[in-house]
Amino acid sequence: MRRVLGIDPGLGSTGYAVLDYARSRYRLASSGTIETPPGAARGERLNMIYEALSLIIGEFKPSEAGMETLFFARNVTSALAVSEAKGVLALCLHRRGVPLFEYRPNAIKLAVTGSARADKRAVQEYVRLLLGLESPPKSDHESDAIACAITHLHITP
Repeated sequence: MRRVLGIDPGLGSTGYAVLDYARSRYRLASSGTIETPPGAARGERLNMIYEALSLIIGEFKPSEAGMETLFFARNVTSALAVSEAKGVLALCLHRRGVPLFEYRPNAIKLAVTGSARADKRAVQEYVRLLLGLESPPKSDHESDAIACAITHLHITP
């Protein structure tokens, strides 16, 4: 069995998902969103992300992780915040000994739906179908994190 951590990075909301994969089947062990308060200092928010991910890694002990890359940004300020969150997430994974692999958004869409141009709803629906869930994940961030984990399992042997 492989246990993979999928991550959709963000300063305000970081999606995460822990997937088990065995005998060509996926099982969702845990998923959710790490939320940080917008009024808190940036360093405090980054520390909250680090601490929360550290707890998730400690509890679920993934052997590898997949994270979405920052492909482009229309808003430079939010792109910088996401980049900082990505750095903290990568540091946390490194310190916990979890190898990190990064995937472009279109590669994730292609791996999960079969189309690099799929929209968010299509990704959510395919995630639901692949995992046998009754309803799609609660947030886009959570769904994207699950999609990152699925992509990693599809791409790496």
